[in-house]
Amino acid sequence: MPEPAAQTGATSGAPRVLTRRGTELFMLVFAAVIVTFALLIVEISQEQTVTRDLFLYGAAFLVLFGVAHFAVRRWAPYADPLILPLVALINGIGLVMLHRLDLAEVYGGPFTGKQIMFSAIGVVLFVLVLAFIKDHRTLAQYGFTCGFVGIALLALPGLLPASISEANGAKLWIRFGPLGSIQPGEFAKILLLIFFASFLVSKRELFTTAGKRFLGVDWPRPRDLMPVIAAWVLSIGILVLEKDLGSSLLFFGIVLVMLYIATERAVWVFLGLSLFALGAIIAFNLFDHVQARVNTWLDPLAEGAANDQLRTGLFGMANGGMFGSGLGSGRPYLTSWAASDFIISAIGEELGLVGLMAVLMMYLLLVMRGLRTSLAVRDSFGKLFAGGLAFTIVLQLFVVAGGVTGLIPMTGLTAPFLAAGGSSLLANYVLVALLLRISDAARRPQTPAKPKPKQAPIAEAHTELVERPR
Repeated sequence: MPEPAAQTGATSGAPRVLTRRGTELFMLVFAAVIVTFALLIVEISQEQTVTRDLFLYGAAFLVLFGVAHFAVRRWAPYADPLILPLVALINGIGLVMLHRLDLAEVYGGPFTGKQIMFSAIGVVLFVLVLAFIKDHRTLAQYGFTCGFVGIALLALPGLLPASISEANGAKLWIRFGPLGSIQPGEFAKILLLIFFASFLVSKRELFTTAGKRFLGVDWPRPRDLMPVIAAWVLSIGILVLEKDLGSSLLFFGIVLVMLYIATERAVWVFLGLSLFALGAIIAFNLFDHVQARVNTWLDPLAEGAANDQLRTGLFGMANGGMFGSGLGSGRPYLTSWAASDFIISAIGEELGLVGLMAVLMMYLLLVMRGLRTSLAVRDSFGKLFAGGLAFTIVLQLFVVAGGVTGLIPMTGLTAPFLAAGGSSLLANYVLVALLLRISDAARRPQTPAKPKPKQAPIAEAHTELVERPR
């Protein structure tokens, strides 16, 4: 089947651009085959038979991403054809591992049905973003509004009673009784990204030229720097008071990278890392839970209940070795929170180092396509916003994988699209929809300008006799 191409007239002279939607559909089908086959292996290994769940989950996967594909075909036909299939495959592998944990009757389950439900809601939000946001540049007009709403969403759980907002010592949630709960901070990160991108674009010249020179560096004027610093400090301060240090690190890194992208000045990276080191020392001396996590990181094999989670996760990945114990043949259920915080550990145990590296490569490809979109889009806001969206995914993955493997202290974040978590899943589908909207603008062929009518040289122009009125 030939790929649909851009419609060009005979005299327009615009190049023909393939939309690659057929390629996207083929890769989505391929992802569905991989996920269904993995579910089949899990069920045969655990149940020695094939249950009805296999067909229900496979059908749900096809329907959800079929809807997402046709939404992209309808409202963003020139978007990158690799982004949605990569998201689908990562989400599908997460469903496979959650189904495997459900069969082991892990505490807190079942997870798979909830994950499919949240995936369906996420796809609905994905479709709505593509349908109603026709041009990503319109978001820049609401930068300060998005910043205000984002900070309000961050602060809301901290203002509510602990009975409906606190879990595991952190006040991050809003519970609605039997209807479930939501984490407003997941959506706040997208709103704050819009604010930072729009503000830095509007003040870019002032950040690089205006102000005073100190220590060999041209600093912006305080009144130009104050809004972004205030939003940054408020966001991180609220998250620290709510004991959500993982999200604090995420916001800190996002703003630091966006400052560097906007100004192309390494001094911001040096200054940011220096402030981070100072903040880490202060947090370690002020908060007991930070000390506990650092001590666990320094000696994960020490005896004690605080080290059980990281210790069993490391032993599980060691047991998986190079090629893993096989889907359904390991014991990832021995690790606490294997469905959320430590799902990467569970994958490493059953798929081994090779399988885990394959999953990380999918994330890497997704981030690379996002950064490619940032380079290709023509407007400054789109470049900065797409770069921030892509970096949000990679920084979150680094923090999660680094914590699970003992590279850095644990933070409590979850792997995007992979781990169980409704709010994270919904927010990340909105993030991907915005990235596809920017990608569509970057790859869409530009309408050629109308040629100006040619005028004859003055020497060749005809002489006209004009009669003066009497």
